[in-house]
Amino acid sequence: MTEVTDPQPALVDCVEARPPLSPERCDALTRDILRVKKQVNAVILAHNYQVAEIQDVADYVGDSLGLAQQAARTTADVIVFAGVHFMAETAKILNPNKIVVLPDKDAGCSLEESCPGPKLKELQETNPNFYTISYINCSAAVKALSDVICTSGNAVKIVNHSPKDRDLLFVPDENLGAWVMEQTGRKMHLWKGNCYAHMEFTHANVTRIRRLHPQAPLVAHPECTQAVRMLADVVCSTERMIDYCKKSPASAFIIVTEADMVHRLRKECPGKEFIRVALSNCACNECKFMKMNTLEKLYECMANLHPRVEMSPEIIARARLPIERMLEISARA
Repeated sequence: MTEVTDPQPALVDCVEARPPLSPERCDALTRDILRVKKQVNAVILAHNYQVAEIQDVADYVGDSLGLAQQAARTTADVIVFAGVHFMAETAKILNPNKIVVLPDKDAGCSLEESCPGPKLKELQETNPNFYTISYINCSAAVKALSDVICTSGNAVKIVNHSPKDRDLLFVPDENLGAWVMEQTGRKMHLWKGNCYAHMEFTHANVTRIRRLHPQAPLVAHPECTQAVRMLADVVCSTERMIDYCKKSPASAFIIVTEADMVHRLRKECPGKEFIRVALSNCACNECKFMKMNTLEKLYECMANLHPRVEMSPEIIARARLPIERMLEISARA
């Protein structure tokens, strides 16, 4: 076999290069967070893409579906959502009488921004037969216009349960939608939106890392482009990545999704190696929105119960229906 050398200059690893909290500061903040959590009867939900120290202090770490399920069943008075804004909105929609806070109110999402509610409504009005399936990475206004919500983990199941006599409109992630069409054979109209972080993965940089680690299975998120997905051994949600890597006899895996997913993988699959895909200018791939949350901001939002997520009762009522429909379909065998 021809030896593969690395033609690129040394790359900066954004995860490792971020100035870390000192162990003393991290321990102190963790103690304060746990103390305040008990005082206000809070639950901390954290997405897999949150920084390691937030994942480590959370009550539940998971993907969008798991987080929505946890939010639906919580008995806490306060939901602290360490993720991005649309996720905290989902928790509020499912718990209108609870306080929902998130560490940074400006933590958004390129997918959410790509699909404004008025633009979606304008498109829907061109075809009364549209059945709108919205990826959960969208605003409450878009959820309120949807027939059903899906996540990357249940999108195939949701589409398979969609009415056969309706024209399916999938918003806002065109890459996830295209992958679902490949899996189901259902034709769908796709909104032209994408996750900017997953778009950073290209056929070239994924091929390069695969050549460096030919024995490692490549596990990719369906928000990646088709050019990347076609190189993968497995395409799946972040939660299914955990299950696959646990069960696989392989000792090393190439992970093609946001960088901090590797933290949870290392915790749940001890003794196995997880390899990030180097991009053109760094050795990892972070979502700038997810990284707006910090352990300090997590403590402050709990201590002050601010910033809070608030929506009108009308939006909450309309957006709740397609989320509940998703949860109902997901629960079926």
